[in-house]
Amino acid sequence: MYAIARIAGKQFRIEPDQKVKVPLLPVQPGEAYQISDILLAADGDKVKVGSPLAEGFKATATVVSHGREPKIIVWRKKRRKGFQKIHGHRQDFTLLQIGKIEGKF
Repeated sequence: MYAIARIAGKQFRIEPDQKVKVPLLPVQPGEAYQISDILLAADGDKVKVGSPLAEGFKATATVVSHGREPKIIVWRKKRRKGFQKIHGHRQDFTLLQIGKIEGKF
């Protein structure tokens, strides 16, 4: 069984016992997190597509940890003008361990 869920404004394909990196959530490590925005749920040949949400489906997850992605360098240059600008960026994330996906087809 798998589902397409909206977590922190982005869409992710989730399956039971899977770890997913999502944008930073205001939840402490070790706490449970309820995912109620399920857009699509599928189990074999049975598929339930929401409009926009699939009613009656929810998933539970546990927050494993918080962290930061590796640094990304953004470099801008205008040729023959002597202009160069360098910026760095590190994105915060939350690592979720998906528990189970519940609902009826």
